[in-house]
Order: sequence, then C-alpha cells, then structure tokens
Amino acid sequence: MTSQAVPSGRLTDHIGLGVLSARFHRDLLEEVINRTGCREKRSRRLPAHVVIRYVIAMGLYGQESAEEVMRRLVGGLRTMGSWSDDWQVPTASAIMQARQRLGVAPVKELFARAAVPVAGSGTKGSWLAGRRLMAIDGTSFDVADTSTNVERFGRMGSGANASAYPKVQVTAVIECGSRAVVGAVLGPCSIGERTQAGELTGVTEPGMLLLADSGFYSFELFNRFAAGGADLAWRVKASVSVQLVRWLSDGSYLALIYRPGLSAQRRRHLAQTVTDGGQVPADTARLVQVVDYTVPDRNPDGELITVITTILDPYEVSAMDLATAYHDRWEEESALNEIKSDLRGRGGVLQSKIPDLVEQQIWGLLLAHYAIRALLVDAADEAGYDPDRLSFIRGLRLVRRQVTDQAAISP
Repeated sequence: MTSQAVPSGRLTDHIGLGVLSARFHRDLLEEVINRTGCREKRSRRLPAHVVIRYVIAMGLYGQESAEEVMRRLVGGLRTMGSWSDDWQVPTASAIMQARQRLGVAPVKELFARAAVPVAGSGTKGSWLAGRRLMAIDGTSFDVADTSTNVERFGRMGSGANASAYPKVQVTAVIECGSRAVVGAVLGPCSIGERTQAGELTGVTEPGMLLLADSGFYSFELFNRFAAGGADLAWRVKASVSVQLVRWLSDGSYLALIYRPGLSAQRRRHLAQTVTDGGQVPADTARLVQVVDYTVPDRNPDGELITVITTILDPYEVSAMDLATAYHDRWEEESALNEIKSDLRGRGGVLQSKIPDLVEQQIWGLLLAHYAIRALLVDAADEAGYDPDRLSFIRGLRLVRRQVTDQAAISP
C-alpha cells in the first residue's frame, strides 16, 4: 500500500487558480507583494498570495458567498491527499479581515503588471495596417449601499432622481481583437470617463491604433494620447469644428482641429498657413484626416458619423478601412458587458461594504476577465480562429470547472 505525500508548508501555500495560474504565477504574486509592502508580519491562515488569488476567484464566482468562494478554491485538495485536517475554511469575517489587510495596492499592481495585450501577429481581427487595434470606453458598477461607499463613490443624479446604489465609474483601454482589458481607472461616478481617460495615456504606445467614441474627444485629450506615439481614430460630434484643408483621393479630407477659444480669424489664418505648406503650433491646432460616412442598417435616419485620425496618408489606411476599424470599437463594449453581466451577474451589486474592498473586488473582476480572454485567444490562435468565434460564457464555465475540480495545486 502506498501513501500520498502531503505537501510541505502551509496548506494554503498550495492553493492556485487552475488554468489561470499561468497568467498570475506565484513568482509574480510574490514580486507584487514585495513591491507593495503587504507581506504579513506573522504566519496566517490566509497569507497575502492566497488572498490575491481569492480576490480573483471572487471575480469568477460573483454570486457566491465568501466561504463558498474559498471552498471552491480548496475543494479538490482533500481528494488529492493534500488536505490538512487541522485547516478549516475561514469564516466570512476572517476572509474580510484578510482582504482588509491586503488592501487595494497589490491587486491593482498585479493588474498593471499582468494585463498586457495578448493578440499575436496572427490573431484574427486584431490589426490594421500593422497597428494593434485598441479602444477606450467607460462603464459604472453598482456597489453596496453603505454610507462609506456613498461618501467615496457617490450616486448618479440627486434627490428623488438619485440612483438606488452608489456607483463606481470605470474607464478602460481594451484590445479589440482579444477584448482583453489592458488598462483601467476607477473612481467616483461624478468623475466623467473623459477625465479618467487622461490617466490612461501611458497605456498606449507606438504601433497601436486607439479608437474612441465622441464622448471622449477634447482637443487637449486627443493631443495627449497622440503624444504617446499611438495613432488615433476618434469619432467627433457635429459641434466640433474641423477646417477643410484639402480633399483626398478616397473621399476623405485633411482638416485642422483647433484648441477651444480661438477666433474665427485666427482659425482661418492657421488653415491658410497649412494650405501654404507651413506648420502650426501643436498646442493650437492639429492636422488630421477626416472620414465622414453613414451606416444605414445602424442609423436608418442617415446620421453622419465623423471620425478624425492622426493617419494622414490615405494610401497607408483608406477611408473605408478606417470606418470599418472604428466599428470594431463596439467589440470593447462587449468586453465591459462580459464583466458586468457574465462575471458579476446581470443586475448584480458588488457586495463589498468598504470602499477599499470595492476597488479591490473590481480589480479582481478585471483580472479574472483578462485571464479568461487570454485563454480564449490562446485557443483561437491554436485553431486558426477569430477569437470572436469562441464564447466567453463557455470559457468562463470551463475555468470554473477547472478551479473546482482540479483544486489547482500551484506548479
């Protein structure tokens, strides 16, 4: 008769997240813990690296109780001969205290370290003219109705029109082809997504094409993102002044956009300067290519869509290709919906009652979503599919089964 060896060290040293472990491996967790200074001062039943994994698991099991999430993490250890009889699943109170000790910083830092673009050079639907398609968008999450959450995050509206729950505003940069969130900012719902977007300029880089809806446009923000080296293709409202400079061969045209507050005479002078081959101050005006088009099946009334881009050569990227790329922006709306509906649960409320734990839980949701999306891209690339053909919900179910059934002993 042979006996199974019990792993050395604390039982919780061997808890992982199954197929997600490759994305958030133990060495990376230890680096994050050291960098953020959250390592426990004494031996605990729930050390920091376990609590980080627990927070990610909360993102996978958004409708489960605190104890049930922990049970799912350790569920298979007993059958694998790795269960210590003197270890019990911690109570909800103990888990909350462990989460408070951990804080927000290590989970946020893990996201910053781990959440990078995952589309490879052959990933379908991810590239245009050698540029990685990215998008920026925002959403909000309902959170537990506690006085501290209201104080930190606020409600939408006021008085009788105030939202039933406090809301956290989240603005994110998303890789269109994979739908993986690779940058995010959290804050009170009173802070608009355009303001939050200013904190995400460091996420983009040369070799990317960043798409954005008209709600994000301002001359200052457009310039800030362009200064980082990424190309931009942003929709603008009809109220945004664009000064025609020259028509291009594909029906688009070069135009100037202006810093707000310039007089009509000053704008005409700048446009003439460009027409004559001169340069204009970057903080005053910028030359862009403008693509105007309509989409009859989406806009039966013939609404004109205007997209401005930093790509000035129509032979490099045509107006048709830019219009098609802009509509890829709707892919990232699906990504945010996956987080809000499939992970959190449709109509669900984040139950953390303390603001720091609310933010911690949202970073956990983002990490869980990122890992599943990365897994789906790996599978799609292997099969030669567009990642859009693979169901996020099926991927989520697979990961949940892996976590529960395998117990995920860390490699």
